[in-house]
Amino acid sequence: MTIETTVLVSALAGLGSFLSPCILPILPGFISYLSGTAANEAKDSQAAKTEIESYNDGVASNSNRSVQPVTVRRSARINIFLNTVYFVLGFSLVFAVLGVLLNSVLVGVGNGFQHSLTSAGGLVIIAFGVYLILSTKLRTLNFEKKMMTRIPKFKTSYITSFVFGAAFAAGWTPCVGPILGSTFALAAAHPAAAYNSLLAYSLGLGIPFLITGAFFSRATGLIKKMVRHLKYFNLAMGGILVIVGILLFTNQLILLANFPLVNQVINLGG
Repeated sequence: MTIETTVLVSALAGLGSFLSPCILPILPGFISYLSGTAANEAKDSQAAKTEIESYNDGVASNSNRSVQPVTVRRSARINIFLNTVYFVLGFSLVFAVLGVLLNSVLVGVGNGFQHSLTSAGGLVIIAFGVYLILSTKLRTLNFEKKMMTRIPKFKTSYITSFVFGAAFAAGWTPCVGPILGSTFALAAAHPAAAYNSLLAYSLGLGIPFLITGAFFSRATGLIKKMVRHLKYFNLAMGGILVIVGILLFTNQLILLANFPLVNQVINLGG
């Protein structure tokens, strides 16, 4: 049950990373950047579609004009989604490799050392939680290293999206780092579940990325509404990490499985 709980916590951590203040607000722009001219094509096609609709309002209803811009707009959306897929594959591969390495290096350690890893992991997660809480009060901690900073212009492709995904896995920002770092600490504390934990983190982070890429126009509007409520993110996530850290330090992480909803999810996965 502890392994299943660890995997579920890691998946929720991935979702938390997606919703963090240094990813969610810039996500539409970043996905557009990865897709090159895809977003511009979508905007141009929408403008052209509006022109055609206005034209059709002023001419005979039996006009046989073809609405070609709609096809362009659809291809742009497909391009956005495919670039998002390769971006997600990039960071998922890195996390999967790290999970295998953690499992290979730590799975054979003795029980005594394993207990020490669990205690150390709990302390690390508590420290990350405190960091997030303090970042809401201390300006020196509350800064963002945005993904699009100093990125040169280049010809985009699926390969570059994949490379950006791999680089994203290593580029911890101040508000994502504590969540991702806590996931690594949790995986190190339970080496047998390290691969599954980091894979679950990738899914928790990647699936919302894919949904955003698939429904780019609608998701952009929804994200703009969600951004207004992000001012409490660090405080809430910091508190959650402190609780998880304490449970891990005291070897009581299994208590999370006693919550009805969590228990149902774990049983569903099993």
